[in-house]
Amino acid sequence: MANWLKVLLLVPALLAAAKPLVDFQVAQPPPLPKGAKQCTVEILQHTFANSYGSPAIVQYTPPTDCGTVGSWTGISLNFTVTSNGTQYDRLGTLTFQEVEIWRTSTPEPTSGDGIIWTHLKDVTRYTPLFAKAGTFLLELDNELATGLDGEYATTLHATFYESSALYPPAPQANTIIPLGTLSNTSTATASVPPQFTINATIPQNAVQIYAELYASGNGEEEFWYYNTANEYLSDLPSGTTYGGGPFREVRLLVDGKIAGAALPYAVIFTGGIVPTAWRPITSYGALDLPTYFLDLTPFVPLLTDGKPHTFAIDVVSAETNHTINSNWYVSGNLQVVTDSSSEPTTGNMTQYTASPYAVTATTGSVGANGDVKVTVKATREIQIESTFKSGSGKVTDVVWKQSLSYQNVQTYASNNSIQASINVAQTATGTMLSTHNGIAAVADTFSYPLNINLTLLTPDGDSFTALFDHSYNRVLQPSPLTLGSTINERQLATGYFAITSSGNSGNGTSNNTFSYADPKGNTYTRQVDASLNNITQDHQGGSLAPSTAILFPGFPLSQLALGSCRLPGGRHFTIQA
Repeated sequence: MANWLKVLLLVPALLAAAKPLVDFQVAQPPPLPKGAKQCTVEILQHTFANSYGSPAIVQYTPPTDCGTVGSWTGISLNFTVTSNGTQYDRLGTLTFQEVEIWRTSTPEPTSGDGIIWTHLKDVTRYTPLFAKAGTFLLELDNELATGLDGEYATTLHATFYESSALYPPAPQANTIIPLGTLSNTSTATASVPPQFTINATIPQNAVQIYAELYASGNGEEEFWYYNTANEYLSDLPSGTTYGGGPFREVRLLVDGKIAGAALPYAVIFTGGIVPTAWRPITSYGALDLPTYFLDLTPFVPLLTDGKPHTFAIDVVSAETNHTINSNWYVSGNLQVVTDSSSEPTTGNMTQYTASPYAVTATTGSVGANGDVKVTVKATREIQIESTFKSGSGKVTDVVWKQSLSYQNVQTYASNNSIQASINVAQTATGTMLSTHNGIAAVADTFSYPLNINLTLLTPDGDSFTALFDHSYNRVLQPSPLTLGSTINERQLATGYFAITSSGNSGNGTSNNTFSYADPKGNTYTRQVDASLNNITQDHQGGSLAPSTAILFPGFPLSQLALGSCRLPGGRHFTIQA
């Protein structure tokens, strides 16, 4: 039995007296071979109290009792956190060897019996980092203040799966190059705007280069999908929302040229809009934010000259000047595969079709009664091709294509000059495909529909309800140096929140339907519902489903909504017992 499974099976008994709320994000267990020999090592233990600018920093040494170092068939991480008291949700980043390998956030702890959560993540694609000694850094900026006394006690373990004839070593890059701050005292993530740039030198015998991007909105950009176009901002009551429009595109540039772009998935953190909607089931991505893969292999002929080149990451809008508010956190990495020969790769980029920005259109209307409706649309097409020859003599023709589409419709219904409802209907869809000599190397087809209906029940906005229809549909297959997967997740959630002179109250429900499949035949399905902090049904199936339940019903807590609530436009409530 895996060590992490033994630990999790003990948790119900350990918590029987305390009965904290068990929070979780619906996701597949890591699709790693159960029959392979395993060894687990503790990476760190750390409690985050007043921790702004004070990450946990530990030194890592590869384990030697689980087969040849670097030849593992898989690696997974187990991140377990407990907290008590009252606290905001906090962003967390795991940086290893100067590369961000996991972006997460915290469910909001409540006073009383507290909360606990565990999330398991497959990190096999970072094997080259785990094969050498180095620095592991966990940044979780937390702050204690009056009414905010929740600390986060964290434990991180890594499990290594030994390779064998039955379980061969996982495919891996020859080198991983960080696209981050390169700080040894803080996270790899950079705050944009302004655009983040870094110089990097690519191995001269490179034959494949894949980029992975991390990006998430913060501050005035946390609810970026609710931000309205600047030309209609003055038609709304002050404080309703922010400007800058809702369209966001994460761009990667190489020496000033667009190499690829991503339409980000809208992650709703657990303090977002109605906190009780995300207890005990967080929104999808809140504990493990999605990343985005681009194929930079068409740039190989330009990057293998032995000179440093400039890589840039930014986030842009559909506004005339393409600017956004403050801020997004971004980082990335380059997974580089080299040729068996040390001789330089030579060739030419034969086609480059990519405009600097997406093609966008904004339309809207303002009713006599104050109703406002704004629609923002965007499309993006990229095609880049190259032909090159490796030192060992292999000729490769590469074609990289992206076709992206976006639409956001915001409806602001007015009632006596008070915005009675603030609704958004957004969808981001696209296909990305790269072929190397006609064989698919990266294929990504996605659809991220989001619908939120927010209704204010009182003119002062102290009482409101929200309905969420939130989906993540993505076929990432093949995926660079990963197994690839097909994931379909839909979450229907509701929440109510009220501030009164006698105290604050709230409730929430959540309905989740999830499915996972991969090229190796691994499958996982889950149908799980929650109401008033309790799991009302939970059905798991597929080859990855645990034979013994490792996620157990959340223990009942008071219906009182405790923690932090944030609304579009920046209104922020702290809810205390």
